Amino acid sequence: MKLRSSFVGVLVAALVAVAGCGGADETAAAPDASGGGAGLEKTTVNVGTMPVVDTAPLQIAMEKGLFKAEGLDVKVSTLAGGAEAIPKLKSGALDISFGNYVSFFSASAKGAIDLKIVSDGFQSAPKTHVIMVPKDSPVQTIADLKDKTIAVNTKRNVSTMLVRIAGKAHNTEFDEDKNFVEFPFPEMEGALKAGTVDAAQVVEPFGTFIGQNIGARVIWDTSQGPTADFPIAGYAATSEFVEANPKTVAAFQRAMSRAQALAADRANVVAAIPNYTKIPASAAGSLAIGVFPTTLDATRLQRVADSMREYGLLDTDLDVQNLIFSAK
Repeated sequence: MKLRSSFVGVLVAALVAVAGCGGADETAAAPDASGGGAGLEKTTVNVGTMPVVDTAPLQIAMEKGLFKAEGLDVKVSTLAGGAEAIPKLKSGALDISFGNYVSFFSASAKGAIDLKIVSDGFQSAPKTHVIMVPKDSPVQTIADLKDKTIAVNTKRNVSTMLVRIAGKAHNTEFDEDKNFVEFPFPEMEGALKAGTVDAAQVVEPFGTFIGQNIGARVIWDTSQGPTADFPIAGYAATSEFVEANPKTVAAFQRAMSRAQALAADRANVVAAIPNYTKIPASAAGSLAIGVFPTTLDATRLQRVADSMREYGLLDTDLDVQNLIFSAK
């Protein structure tokens, strides 16, 4: 997944993460009656993750012993970026990986990989995905960006789609090649400060840090209006892995559902963030944090596929229900 995520100073450090364990309340959850490792096809599972706020439930599941309660030994591999997820899943280097839905759906529709979504991950909320401009910029609205350059972490992906949807709501059209310029999230602050770009589509914790560091202003929150509560990312496996290991995948799904539920308590997320990123506890508390859905809802995820179709990121309609893993 080309997921941006949330983190020069503190921003660069935040990308240098370690997948660690620890934190408050280390008590393992009681095994589920249908779990506990009974009959699992595979007990060691290699999971791709990224050091971003979006993956806090995965960390919580490890810290709270939720995977262990299901008989799973989860080994995490930290990805440098979402682009690594698809080839590593395809090669078998990863069994399951975190990634954004736009990347997963696009790869599946193009036949690059046969995927199944096994757990929801992250849904936008106010201030998690915003468009920012320098504090002294004359730009006040999205319409003012019509002929301007906007930094995004990846073109033709979720970032540009969110901006284009916001533009349409303001009767403004943006062109993938003319308006958007690719910059890694840690470089967006410098690009705004130097005037290299007119605006940037950023996510947490970059939005908070860029605002604090250079006084950049938010001109539009892309987590509102037509993209309010928008599904951003989840966890996927190849259909081959799911078919060969249905009980293992179901166990992973149950553990993640419990972890996502725990993440509804902001305090649990804030406590976990410093344990697998370099974001200090003092900064974690000030971040905007999104929503962590506990179930896979095809109707909700279909919003992503339908938007992709509308904005040219899919050539044909995609029925998301066919990509969702449901434990029998």
